[in-house]
Amino acid sequence: MHYGLGIDAGGTYTDAVIIRGSDGAVVDSKKSFTTYPDLQEGIRKVLDSLDPQYLKDVNLVSVSTTLSTNSLLEGTGAPVGLILVGEQTVEKVFPTQHVKWVAGGHDTRGDEEFPLDVDAVRDFALKSKDVVSAYAVSAYFGARNPEHELKVKEIVREMTGMPVVCGHELSLELGAYERAVTAVLNAQLIPITHHFVSSVMKDIKRRGINARMLMLKCDGSVYNIEDALEKPIETIFSGPAASLLGASYLSKIETCAVIDVGGTSTDVSMLQNGVPEISTSGAVVGGWKTRVRAMRMETSATGGDSHIWVADDIVHIGPRRVIPLCVASVQYPDLADKLKRSRTLPRTLMDENYQPTKFFVRTGYEAAGLDEEEKDLLSRIGPEPVSVNELNILLKKNPPTRLLDSLTRKRLIQGIGFTPTDALHVLGIYTQWDVSAAEMGSALLSRYVQKGKYEFCAHVRELVAKKMATGLMSFILPHHPGDMIADLLNRSYPAKFKLEIPVVLLGGPVKAHADELRSMIEADVVVPDFAEVGNAVGALAGKGVKRIEINVMPASIQNPDEDFLVFSPLGRERFHLYADAVDFATRVGKDLVLDYEKRCGILEQDTQITVSRKTISPENWPHPPLETRVIIVGVGNPMMVLKD
Repeated sequence: MHYGLGIDAGGTYTDAVIIRGSDGAVVDSKKSFTTYPDLQEGIRKVLDSLDPQYLKDVNLVSVSTTLSTNSLLEGTGAPVGLILVGEQTVEKVFPTQHVKWVAGGHDTRGDEEFPLDVDAVRDFALKSKDVVSAYAVSAYFGARNPEHELKVKEIVREMTGMPVVCGHELSLELGAYERAVTAVLNAQLIPITHHFVSSVMKDIKRRGINARMLMLKCDGSVYNIEDALEKPIETIFSGPAASLLGASYLSKIETCAVIDVGGTSTDVSMLQNGVPEISTSGAVVGGWKTRVRAMRMETSATGGDSHIWVADDIVHIGPRRVIPLCVASVQYPDLADKLKRSRTLPRTLMDENYQPTKFFVRTGYEAAGLDEEEKDLLSRIGPEPVSVNELNILLKKNPPTRLLDSLTRKRLIQGIGFTPTDALHVLGIYTQWDVSAAEMGSALLSRYVQKGKYEFCAHVRELVAKKMATGLMSFILPHHPGDMIADLLNRSYPAKFKLEIPVVLLGGPVKAHADELRSMIEADVVVPDFAEVGNAVGALAGKGVKRIEINVMPASIQNPDEDFLVFSPLGRERFHLYADAVDFATRVGKDLVLDYEKRCGILEQDTQITVSRKTISPENWPHPPLETRVIIVGVGNPMMVLKD
């Protein structure tokens, strides 16, 4: 008997499931806290809790994670140096402050337009290597000819030894700015993804499990786990992709909307006839538009562990994740006493960090590149929770929010605070952890909004459900004004949304929000068995899908019948005849698809390949097309290895 092991590492929990190959049944599932900075500890704990009789027969492991998405949403990615080659739009904003423009670049045909300024590249690498952890390179028309990008990569790696990501390695779509953003975000994620992937591989090998290892991508397909180290940007919506596939697998519904409530974020997506909708314009994450093909979804920084805080008599949710008071009280036994001693704060000073229920603890991450103020503040925060009141006494002033935010983004400190999970504990709906700590927190915050603690927690529960409903309807009705959606959800009018497709909920205690959601939207709301580990199930449900697009065009419009250029992931090639160019594009595309499927453990005979062409030509054009896009798609099912 063969089994598949699915692992999903979220911002709060690491989940694992074992699925039997013969009938696809879930035979075991467990949850454990995601541990920072040593992710391997959380992975080890969750796998230790699984039945070893099943584990020994596992021959396929597939993983998904929201760590990449959460890092970009929270702005905690590694610092990156960006090198832009050629004439590009300078007024654009990039997701890094370390940017260098150098001369170089190619034209639309892939011919060198200006020579690469090698000295400028070396100078930037020398000056920035002590303040960044990775580099990104994007060259003007690098998608046509990556020669300059590759040369920069060679120079920087030789001088710094750090990872370097090229724009053409991630997308061959035109759009220098979007490729640059994609490359930067990818570089930011390399350390995080490398840590996660290495942790999984070490633990699996330590157990003597001889299995094919895959990782779910943001379009719902899988790839070899080693490839994830080269292109971690493709995992940015790996967790949401897993939730969509897992929801369909568990509910046995192929057309549905899916709401996945995690610890850090809530994701909304949709499946039609078993196929996710792919965003043609590229994924947007953390406000940055990328060239990454991903499922279309609506993501909000609201989850079970989102920070609930009060300012200006308003209850706010997130965007940061904190350790819930009910959980932290178990992990840190002295926290309850500190909560009891917490004093009332001036309303005029309250912000996300300055709260009577907010505490900070030092993480295990190593500090580097801090200024003197950051060093001083960090020295006052240790492995036990310290409140903002205590920091006020130690510093003889209120701890500056900008410094707390900076240390949090750098993962050097972790916040503890009141969360929706605490609210559910107070309401008696979900009571796995310390209810008394949650009740003390709600009592402290509720007085600032003139509510009782139960009324306050009911309000928090309603806010979470409303955010779920808003995300769902914004996804379903992308072209409708947000004010209109809000008015209907706030019951400002005698009208109500009605959905004709089921809504499947995934995540921890999502049953607690099902009735609230039904009260706001008329829909068949489904909470399937194993909903709490749906993402881990989805990690195993992904197909091996590879799509290759290769462009063919005349080298010169003046001579459109001979001399053709082929732009593929391998670079630029030139052919005398159009037919030879198209044949080459098709052959290269098939080879790349089959190589991809092979790395996923899928045999050639089990891979379905389709080839199509899209051409562009003026009306009554008597010559070969001005542009031919050869599209090669391969599909295979990794779960086939589980069949006896």
